[in-house]
Amino acid sequence: MIIVIDGLNRHRYTRLLDEMFALRARVFGQRLGWDVDIIDGKEVDQFDALDPAYVIGLNDTGHVVSCVRALQTTGPHMLSDVFHDILDGEPPLRSATLWESTRFCVDTDILERGNTRNSVSYATCELMAASLEYAKNSGISDIITVIDPVMNRVLKRSDCAPYDYVGSTKLMGKVSAMAALLDCSDARIGKIRAFAGIEGNIFVSDQRAYELSDEHTPTTAAPKVEAVSADAHVRQLLEEYCVDQITDADTLEDMRAAKRLTEMLVEAGMVDKKHASGTHG
Repeated sequence: MIIVIDGLNRHRYTRLLDEMFALRARVFGQRLGWDVDIIDGKEVDQFDALDPAYVIGLNDTGHVVSCVRALQTTGPHMLSDVFHDILDGEPPLRSATLWESTRFCVDTDILERGNTRNSVSYATCELMAASLEYAKNSGISDIITVIDPVMNRVLKRSDCAPYDYVGSTKLMGKVSAMAALLDCSDARIGKIRAFAGIEGNIFVSDQRAYELSDEHTPTTAAPKVEAVSADAHVRQLLEEYCVDQITDADTLEDMRAAKRLTEMLVEAGMVDKKHASGTHG
């Protein structure tokens, strides 16, 4: 399932963002060997301060297994400010309907192989489809993304080959990088969904989004224990009351009324007969 975190709601999802930044550190810093800043096990750069949108994939337990960042190209972005060597001296593409997609990664340590819902393949396709759907629904027509040759092959295999490339391939850390163009069309999204067998809505519901937020406090067993204790206390008070009514009865009529009340409470399961009657067998 997919959740989108942006400048409007990011204050509600510090746990998910911390998990996302930690995943980025493992993938880009350790696995790919890119020159990135890692502090306290999290990879965060200057573009994360520009209120980008994060499309984040979660597993069934609500933990981050994939992510990608979307940033407007009308201002500072990675291709114009960091990966500009790829452009071979050409100016970066800038448009209000063009987003830059970067930091695309999937947790290959947690996810399985194969094609199940918990597989690397499915999570990759789900993230690609979700990022394109989110962009399209936001009025974006195209995405430019900095990828490595491995990701380029993944895009082609999943029937999502870029329709064009910008600049040339350059060495970045342990791997090479290139800039590819993808259109946010229904046709492209449909091909990805069909390839992975993705059906229906892939974004979390409002209720699930709330449950994943920092504002949600999971229910614990403590209230149940308190409720049981409270019930036992009330039962004891009722039993003592019944004993007092029987003991203090001045007339036969008062005695009968006290016993009728006791029998009613016993039948309702609210008191124990031998304790409420003042006898012990």
